[in-house]
Amino acid sequence: MALNNIWVFAQLANGAPTSATLELLSKARSLSSNVVAFLGADGGNAAAALGEFGATKVYATGDLGGALPGVAVSGAMKAVIDGGETPDLIMFPQNYEGRDVMARLSVKLDKTVITNNIDIADSGNGVTVTTPIFGGNTLVNTTFTGAAPFLAAFRPKSFAVEPAGGAAAAVTSVSVPDSGAAKVTAVHVEETSGPKLDEADIVVSGGRGLGEASNYGLIEELSKLLKGAPGASRAIVDAGWVPYSFQVGQTGKVVKPNVYIAVGISSFISRNIYWL
Repeated sequence: MALNNIWVFAQLANGAPTSATLELLSKARSLSSNVVAFLGADGGNAAAALGEFGATKVYATGDLGGALPGVAVSGAMKAVIDGGETPDLIMFPQNYEGRDVMARLSVKLDKTVITNNIDIADSGNGVTVTTPIFGGNTLVNTTFTGAAPFLAAFRPKSFAVEPAGGAAAAVTSVSVPDSGAAKVTAVHVEETSGPKLDEADIVVSGGRGLGEASNYGLIEELSKLLKGAPGASRAIVDAGWVPYSFQVGQTGKVVKPNVYIAVGISSFISRNIYWL
């Protein structure tokens, strides 16, 4: 089938599109000439950057005023679709907020979702996504059936970020339906330095073999020297040595570095260095 209209759930960090957003826009642009960024924030300041990487249009909710992003954005997406615009495909980043919006939209539209993907192709047989299983040792190709829109989420660093040189995308404001009484009352931002774990080209992970929590400082020191990011096995996260945000694996963060160093970790299964 031909993908004539692709939406990308876009996110901002410090006012700029996230790397995951730029990845998805770059890939969407290779599949369709009509790429829409759907943003749960004000779109004016980000329109130029989103257009540079392939967005031809931006749907923006404006400031959510403390509303839960998953509830608000999925509701806004459903409202636009009910208004007559049906995308062929909606692409989401495989992160907390992306999965929340996608799951809620799936229920609203009664559509299947396919998560944890690393590639997508459009052919005469339909839209097919590629998903690694068993730690990346096996790749599964799944083709969507039924009516659009198709909902799919993609792991970080699945696609190259490539600017297109496009003009600033046109911004269209969309309304947010009643999103309930729940509000975000506070946001805790963990202080970090260096690259983010799921975006780093070099990851140094420590495990229970380090002996004690104080020795994890060696992992942080080495990762800093290598300009990488520190990671951890589930064992030492469960033991309270480091925060959950450091955990690498199926129940933590998926990583795809060029160099992965495991220290004090008893064993790991890896094909493309997706998980410990």
